[in-house]
Amino acid sequence: MKIVRIGCVLLLATMACAAQADTREVAQKHLEEYAPYLEAPVDQFHYWSFDQWQPLGPTHVAVWTELNKAYLLTVENGCPNLEWANNIGVTSQSTNVVSKKFDYVTFDHQRCHITQIQPIDLARMKADSKAK
Repeated sequence: MKIVRIGCVLLLATMACAAQADTREVAQKHLEEYAPYLEAPVDQFHYWSFDQWQPLGPTHVAVWTELNKAYLLTVENGCPNLEWANNIGVTSQSTNVVSKKFDYVTFDHQRCHITQIQPIDLARMKADSKAK
């Protein structure tokens, strides 16, 4: 009976590793898709709410502050489990302003310092996608 349990645990562990590799590969692909549309880094951005977000690996997350306005946030030294978060938040030391100097991406009782903020040119990205 112990051998069957160990076999099941090893199978589940292998499946989890495979799923993680696939997810990281997909996240890297999405990050590469955004790369040509990243604008110069900014120190901060204003928002009222987040319309959506997309994890892009352990060091990046894209957040949409409006339907056609998004930012790529880079966090320091990777952020354990960021890519697996079900929900995220962002701190704001100043009302409705997220700053790379003072603010963090938060999730699951963790907080990771934002080291870079880059606007994503979604209009150009959509235009290029239609042209293809």
